[in-house]
Amino acid sequence: MTSPSSPIHNAVRSAYGRIAQGGGGCCGPTSSCCGGGDRAEAVALGLGYDPADLAALPEGANLGLSCGNPTALAELRPGEVVLDLGSGAGLDVFLAAPRVGPTGHVHGVDMTREMVARARQNAATFRARTGLDNVTFHHAPIEAIPLPEASVDVVLSNCVLNLSPDQPAVWREIARVLKPGGRVAISDMVLLRPLPEALRASVEARVGCIAGAPLQGDLERMVAEAGLVDLRLEAKPGAVEAMLPSDDPLAAHLSQHLPEGLGPEDYIASMYIRADKKQ
Repeated sequence: MTSPSSPIHNAVRSAYGRIAQGGGGCCGPTSSCCGGGDRAEAVALGLGYDPADLAALPEGANLGLSCGNPTALAELRPGEVVLDLGSGAGLDVFLAAPRVGPTGHVHGVDMTREMVARARQNAATFRARTGLDNVTFHHAPIEAIPLPEASVDVVLSNCVLNLSPDQPAVWREIARVLKPGGRVAISDMVLLRPLPEALRASVEARVGCIAGAPLQGDLERMVAEAGLVDLRLEAKPGAVEAMLPSDDPLAAHLSQHLPEGLGPEDYIASMYIRADKKQ
């Protein structure tokens, strides 16, 4: 695979590579790009993950990079083929795999080589614990998914699409790989109003899942132009606060550039994004 080499891709790849190797987050030694780091479990619980599910994961699969729990709204069924875009160390892949069972399969795609290596190591632990051999991790950009057309029942993603500099291409790829009647179950960041220019240009805010988030109207347009239908958006109350507590370095960076009296939650929301491909 040829890795994309835009400045945004490079910045994101570098930041998440450090996280995968245990070097802290992109915004400070205890921060993750979306508010986890050493608070990974607390962030996941605050976003609605089940404690029992988290306890069953391979160690290090949850890096605290979530902004929701897409597997909870996907209503996965045995035998389905699932794709997780920006799969990281494998959190949502390993949660989806038991739900689709031995007759199903879950693919994870990530452009960061270190993340894919860590996920593949975790997969060995997952197979030993569960007896399931139904996960595959691919090193590839989400703008060029290495799967055939109409091969996937469900596309998941968790706080990743906002990191892409070409989100219309991502949505076209989602529509391409989905089978007719397939569905999208994504958790991602969506802007409620335009960000100040200083934050739109901020590398920290970009790799921190803020600066690249689309406005809701732009998201609706991208989904429709990709050919997907029945878009449903649902904001998750309290998610931004769970990801960006006041002592998080990214929260401090944002506060320096936001108008007095306004916080990140006034500009951005974590939303569940659901859509379908026509039969």
